[in-house]
Amino acid sequence: MILRLAVPSPLRRLFDYLPPVEMPSATASGLQPGIRVVVPFGPRKLVAVLVSVESDTSVTHDKLRHVLEILDTEPLLPAPLLTLYTWAAQYYQHPPGEVFHNMLPALLRQGRPASHPGRKIWCLSAAGQTLEHNALGRAPKQKEIVEYLREHGEMDRDMMTELEISPTAMTTLLKAGLIETTKRLPRAKQGPAVKSARENALQLNDEQRTAVSAIRKSLSAYSCFLLDGVTGSGKTEVYLQVIAEVLEQSRQALVLVPEISLTPQTISRFRKRFQCRIAVLHSGLTDAERLHAWLEARDGIANIVIGTRSALFTPLARPGIIIIDEEHDNSFKQQDGFRYSARDLGIVRARNENIGIVLGSATPSLETLHNALSGRYHHLQLTDRAGGAERPLLRLLDTTHEVLQEGFSSTLLQQIGEHLQRGNQVLVFINRRGFAPTLQCADCGWVSECTHCDARMTLHKTPAHLRCHHCDTRRAIDRHCPLCKSKQLQALGLGTERSEAFLSGIFPNARVLRVDRDSTRRKNELDILLNEVHQGAPCILVGTQMLAKGHHFPRVTLVAVLDADTGLFSADFRGQEHTAQLLMQVAGRSGRAGQPGEVLIQTRHATHNTLQTLINHGYGAFARTLLMERHAAHMPPFAHLALIRAEAEDFRTPELFLNLVRQCAARFLGESEAPDASTAVMLMGPLPAPMEKRAGKFRSQLLLQSAHRSNLQQLLSKLCPELEALKESRAVRWSIDVDPQDMI
Repeated sequence: MILRLAVPSPLRRLFDYLPPVEMPSATASGLQPGIRVVVPFGPRKLVAVLVSVESDTSVTHDKLRHVLEILDTEPLLPAPLLTLYTWAAQYYQHPPGEVFHNMLPALLRQGRPASHPGRKIWCLSAAGQTLEHNALGRAPKQKEIVEYLREHGEMDRDMMTELEISPTAMTTLLKAGLIETTKRLPRAKQGPAVKSARENALQLNDEQRTAVSAIRKSLSAYSCFLLDGVTGSGKTEVYLQVIAEVLEQSRQALVLVPEISLTPQTISRFRKRFQCRIAVLHSGLTDAERLHAWLEARDGIANIVIGTRSALFTPLARPGIIIIDEEHDNSFKQQDGFRYSARDLGIVRARNENIGIVLGSATPSLETLHNALSGRYHHLQLTDRAGGAERPLLRLLDTTHEVLQEGFSSTLLQQIGEHLQRGNQVLVFINRRGFAPTLQCADCGWVSECTHCDARMTLHKTPAHLRCHHCDTRRAIDRHCPLCKSKQLQALGLGTERSEAFLSGIFPNARVLRVDRDSTRRKNELDILLNEVHQGAPCILVGTQMLAKGHHFPRVTLVAVLDADTGLFSADFRGQEHTAQLLMQVAGRSGRAGQPGEVLIQTRHATHNTLQTLINHGYGAFARTLLMERHAAHMPPFAHLALIRAEAEDFRTPELFLNLVRQCAARFLGESEAPDASTAVMLMGPLPAPMEKRAGKFRSQLLLQSAHRSNLQQLLSKLCPELEALKESRAVRWSIDVDPQDMI
C-alpha cells in the first residue's frame, strides 16, 4: 500500500511513502485523503497531506520510507477541496506540496491538533444575578451588559462588537465580581439560521429584484453570475437577500472582499442583518484566531465566512454560495509564491461544489465581462443607484495652461470650499503615498534613487525619511547633494502627506484626514478614521486607492482626482483598464445618499479617448471599446498568457537562463504536430523586466502567448520538469505566472 503525499517542497510532484511501521494493513487501508501525516524528508521531519492511497509506485521499494505519525483520524479537507488544490497546482504550475501547505492555517502546518480551543464567554456571577436593577444607574454601559446577560445568559466577543461594548467596561464588571468568564466549545446551530436579526431587508428596485430572483432560482446547481452594477446601486443588498435564502436552506455562504480595510464594514453590515455565527479570515488575525475561524467554517458552526483572497480555500461543511465582491480588483491575484487568482479558482470551486457563484463589480474586469457577453456567465445589470440617489456629475478640469498650487487648480480649491461651507465632506484622491515622489538637487539635477531598485526614493515627512516603495529600503533625508554638495534640495511631485499639509493650511477650519497605508499601519487606526468620517462633520479625506474600494460615505458630495494621467500611458497593456476602473470606483464614493454628487478630474490630457469615453458614455462603453482593441491585438481575454520570470544578482544570468528556457520551449513546440497560427504558442523574449532591477536583483522575463489555453498548459507541463533539471536554474530564482495581472 502506497500513500501519495503532498510534501512541502519546491519540487513539482507528489511523493510516495509507506504507512507507519507499526500500523496494521487493515488500519492503513482505511486512511482517507485529506489527513495530515508526519514524514521524514531528507534530514527533516515535515507535515504532509495525504492526497491518495495507491497500490503501485514508480519508486523502488528499497527507496520508500515510512510515514512517522498519523496526525488526524478524520480528513481535514473534503474531497472537492482536495480536487481544487490538486487542479490549482497543475494549472498554475506550482509545487503541490507548497499549495497544500500554504492553504492550511499556520498552526495546522506545524502539526497542532485540529481541535477547537474553546471560545471565551462572559456570564453573570452569583453577585451579578442578585444585583438590584438600579445599582448601576450611573454606568449605563455596565447596566446594559448586566441586563443583556440576564436576558440571554452569556456574551461572547462578537456580541461585544455588535453592542459596541469596550473591554474596559467588561474588565470593570469583572473586577467588581459581577460577571465571570468561562470557555465553551462552539457548536453548530440546528435547522435554518435566523434571517432577520436587528435590521429588516431593504426594499428592492426592479433590477435588484430581478437579480435576486435569478440567483435564488439557481442555488441548487452551479451557475456563475456577473452582478454588473454602478457604484451605489445596492449590490450588497442583493448579496444579503440571496444569502438569507442560503441560510434558510441550512447552508453556508463564503464572501470574499479585496482588502482587509473592507472587512470591518462588511462584517458590520452582515451582523446587523443576520443572527448567526460569522467567521472572519484575513492576514491580520493571529494564528490562533485564524485556526478557530477555519475550524468553525469546516465544522459548519459558522454560517457565513467573510475573508480576503486566501479565505477561498476554507473548507465548508454545507457550501451554498460563493460571492466575490469587487471581482475586478487586482488583490484577488496573488503576486508572489503560489500565483493564483482567487476569482478564477472561486469559479472552479463553485463548479466542483455544484453551487452558485456571484461576481460583483461596478467596473468588471474585461475577462469577466467578455464571459458574460459571450453567454458563459449570466449577466445581471443594475443601472440605477439604490434609493433614488442620482449618479454623480463627472467633469474634466484641463490643467494644461494652469498654474497649480501644490497640484490644486483654483477651480478645484473653490469647489472644495463651497462643498465644505454647505456642511458636506470632500474626498481628494491621489494615488501616491508620502510627501513627494522625488527629492532633487536644484543645482546639478541629482535625484535620490534607491540603490537596490530602478526607482526613486519617496520623501516622507512623518516621520522624516526617504523610502523605496518597491523594496521598502529606508534611509535618512540627505542634507546636501551627494554630487555637488549644494543644499538646494527640492521636493518634486505630490503625495498624500503634501496634499494633507497644503489643505490644512488652505482650510484651517476643516478637519483633514489622511487615509493611506502609512496612516493606517497601526491596528484599528483605519476604523478610528472611518468612524470619524461617518460622524458626518464637514471634513476633507485625502487618500490613495484604499478609499476607492467599496466604502460608503453618505456625506461625501465632492470627489477630486488630482492627477488622472498616471495610468494612461502605462507600459502594461492593462494600464488603461486599471486606470478606468480606479477612476470610476473613486468617483462612485460621491453622492451616495440624498444629496447630488460631483466629481472633478484634473488632467493635462482632457481629449484622451479613455477619459472622454468614461465621462460621456460610462465604463460599459469604454470596456466594450477596449475589448475590440484587445481582440484585434490578440491579447487577453482573446488570448492566454504565461510569464516566466528569472532574477539574479548578476544582470546577465537571468537572460542566459531564459534563453535556455526558450530553446527548450521551441524544441517541444517543434516536436509537436505542426500547429497553425490559431493554435501555436508564441514566445516573446527574453527581455528585461520594465523595472529591471528590484530589491537588489536583476530581472528578465519570457512571455508565452496562445489562443488556446490547453496548448499553453501542455507546453508548460513539459517545460517545468525540464527547467527543474537544468543546472543553470540553480543560479537564478525563477517562477511561472499563469494569467499574469502584473507585467511590470
